[in-house]
Amino acid sequence: MEKRTVIVAGASGLVGRAILQGLLDDPDVATVHSLGRRPAAFQHPKLTSHVVDFTRLPALPRADEVYLALGTTIKVAGSQAAFRAVDYDANLAVATAALAAGVKRTGLVSAMGADPHSKVFYNRVKGELESALGQMPFEALVIARPSLLIGDRVELGQAARPGEQLGNVLNRTLGFLIPHNYKPIRASAVATALLSTLPCATGRTVLLSGAMQ
Repeated sequence: MEKRTVIVAGASGLVGRAILQGLLDDPDVATVHSLGRRPAAFQHPKLTSHVVDFTRLPALPRADEVYLALGTTIKVAGSQAAFRAVDYDANLAVATAALAAGVKRTGLVSAMGADPHSKVFYNRVKGELESALGQMPFEALVIARPSLLIGDRVELGQAARPGEQLGNVLNRTLGFLIPHNYKPIRASAVATALLSTLPCATGRTVLLSGAMQ
């Protein structure tokens, strides 16, 4: 089997960072192209870092897979429109450019509760992105829907998220009462699930949080 070339968007985030590290450690991956608004924080022989404007993406290098891990919060973004520009528009722009570059398989970091008809804005945007990607002619679309994430955001230079911190506390004290899909999950577990599923996937696959634990 030929070694794969992979594109990653959002490698500065919790899950994206774990995806990137997993790809660099994978002997079956030859090249990783990381797309971001800033250069990658480190260098690696397999890694090519591309500083891009997601509203005006250039043509992407030919690749076999793309991982979409761009995401923010309304608080950080500053408005619903700014949130949508990242979580929907930027991810969809990368998927469109990746398809033009020959990518056949797409892995998406979505969220538990994603639903295009949800009354909750966050869940609705996530669901709308899933639906839009599902209409694109990829051979495989693997969607990870994690619950609250566990990981060190401070190490990434990001502010800690109170909701995630509270979820972690509740999980430690009342974890036995929380349904499996609602328990906080390590970002590395989400990355591992996507990395192990996407290379051989066909059609649409949804990975629920409990199954990724």
